[in-house]
Amino acid sequence: MPTQWNYTQERPNKKDTLGSTKRVYLHYYFSLDKAAEDEKAFDKQLVALRQELLSGNRLPKHERLYEKYFEVTSTPKRGVKVRVKQEVIEHAKRYYGFFVLFTNQAMSAITALELYRNKDLVEKAFGDLKERLNMRRTLVSSEQSLDGKLFVEFVALIYLSYIKKKMQESNMFKQYTLQEMLDKLDVIECFHTVGHENYVGEVLEKQKMIYANLGFNPPSSL
Repeated sequence: MPTQWNYTQERPNKKDTLGSTKRVYLHYYFSLDKAAEDEKAFDKQLVALRQELLSGNRLPKHERLYEKYFEVTSTPKRGVKVRVKQEVIEHAKRYYGFFVLFTNQAMSAITALELYRNKDLVEKAFGDLKERLNMRRTLVSSEQSLDGKLFVEFVALIYLSYIKKKMQESNMFKQYTLQEMLDKLDVIECFHTVGHENYVGEVLEKQKMIYANLGFNPPSSL
């Protein structure tokens, strides 16, 4: 939905503040998966906080959370009793699963979400580069080697983005995440024997279906 943003910019050198009104667009979304993940993480945190209270191992950095979510009573006979503030808990969970995208360009909610997911994919791809492809440290002995390694990593990102695009076009995200799909194909083995042509191990029907949805023929030999 379109709205107005009252933009201000302080200029320390001139000791003044510039102000203007800009038209922006807000897109509201709800995700069942995100709601479930947020609630699970919150419940896990509450369990840990309650255990800290019952065991007497209170952490100074959690005092505000203790006071916010729990009522704690203590008697010499019954010891420490912890009661959850249910209304506060329900109030904290009311927006789980909701998120908003903010843009200064007019576009549909679907387009805005696709652009956001593509950006998120690139960020996760860089995470893969650092972890799975050992790019946290370059570990090269020359500038030429660094250039070569960066080129290979860049090509890998292009492939990853293309695979994600094909998954969107064929609605594969209803069945797999990107990582789950790659893991399904990662178990396909290639065998090499000196003096003979390389050949690929068994490709299961589900794996063949993934290749078909991506628009490729399953590997038979290399």
